[in-house]
Amino acid sequence: MMRRYASKFINWHLGLRNLSFSMVGCEAESYYASRNSKCQGFFSGHLNGSMPKAFATYCAKLPEDPQSTNLASDMLIDSFGRMHTYLRISLTERCNLRCQYCMPAEGVELTRSPQLLSQDEIVHLANLFVSSGVDKIRLTGGEPTIRKDIEDICLQLSNLKGLKTLAMTTNGITLARKLPKLKECGLTSLNISLDTLVPAKFEFLTRRKGHERVMDSINAAIDCGYNPVKVNCVVMRGFNDDEICDFVELTHNKPINVRFIEFMPFDGNVWNVKKLVPYSEMLDRVGKQFPSLKRLQDHPADTAKNFRIDGHLGMVSFITSMTEHFCAGCNRLRLLADGNFKVCLFGPSEVTISFPAIVIIDQLLFKL
Repeated sequence: MMRRYASKFINWHLGLRNLSFSMVGCEAESYYASRNSKCQGFFSGHLNGSMPKAFATYCAKLPEDPQSTNLASDMLIDSFGRMHTYLRISLTERCNLRCQYCMPAEGVELTRSPQLLSQDEIVHLANLFVSSGVDKIRLTGGEPTIRKDIEDICLQLSNLKGLKTLAMTTNGITLARKLPKLKECGLTSLNISLDTLVPAKFEFLTRRKGHERVMDSINAAIDCGYNPVKVNCVVMRGFNDDEICDFVELTHNKPINVRFIEFMPFDGNVWNVKKLVPYSEMLDRVGKQFPSLKRLQDHPADTAKNFRIDGHLGMVSFITSMTEHFCAGCNRLRLLADGNFKVCLFGPSEVTISFPAIVIIDQLLFKL
């Protein structure tokens, strides 16, 4: 009974029953984007509200006998019946690139360091979630690899009992030299962002040099045995849409999963509907050049639509955030670098998880 009470207390405190889950989650996420989305306005303004609301029916299927599951996992079930077993943790607000679709050239105002989560606080909070049913954690930013204690964080998180996957999304600039140690510390999955195969276009888009280093990181990940190595590519009309099939060629002889992401609106990225290349158009282009393209069976909680091409070692996926959103299967939670908690990338609601609240939760859940 006490554990059931504890789960209800946490549920109330974190706001899972009260926050809106009506928009999408996505891999093309940054700290700035997570705090400054204009996506809700986009749906009503640019597509005339044509997208259906995807209030959920699915998440991970709940057992028929509720007594057979850990009672504390009640905290992970939202009011639409979705079980949120995937926690994304932003380790830092800082980034060593200035991608034009992500943040303005001058950067953003950063939270003062004393207000950011420490390593101990990150691990403590992660342990609370994992002990309650979360089985996948993804480390994000900003850029997570610029955090000096990234290896120690990975080591501690990977040792949490019940965690199955420890993943990271990175821009790859500093990844290659850190990767062997990160794998040794328990990092099991990698997403590397790369929006162009042309170095000059990379420098234009990111306002920084570093294309070769990102390519080196992709190859280093393959050499370290990551399979697949996921490569996230935000497709923008007039910039890199002519490279779609070139990206697909990366999957021919290497275990790369290229993931094409529809361009999304965030404050400061000068979003324009004319830059959006919809999933249907991307799929048509790939299908014409690679006729053996076949749709795979996706997991209900996948954000990506996955495909394979005959004779290719890797895969091709599409993340249709704008034209076919996937709220119904969303199983994500987000812990921001300043300790705020968020359930939806495009939702305005955040809940501050204060240290006293953490202590109370800890006592209720584990000590009483």
